Amino acid sequence: MCIRDRSNCLACHQANGEGIPNAFPPLAKSDFLNADHNRAIDILLHGRSGPITVNGKTYDSVMPAIALNNEQIANALTYVLNSFGNNGGQVTPAQVEKQRKATPAKADDHG
Repeated sequence: MCIRDRSNCLACHQANGEGIPNAFPPLAKSDFLNADHNRAIDILLHGRSGPITVNGKTYDSVMPAIALNNEQIANALTYVLNSFGNNGGQVTPAQVEKQRKATPAKADDHG
């Protein structure tokens, strides 16, 4: 994803992490991302649709689930958390596995 195959991220979040105004939220200096790493893990695991507020702006688009293993998700999120002016942090494969078990995919999830 954001490390090995950045194209999944770049299409919507852009190379600088700033997203596309009024369409796709930024990963850069993202209050939404920095506030809850488990939520970020869940979004990569299961996707997300519906309105969210990031840095004071509302976005209402769809992010599909990304088919990655626990290590790949941990690496991608750790990279983003330590890039683009974010607060830093680390996500481990064990955290991803725990979240994967805590929030199993629903029948209507995409991916």
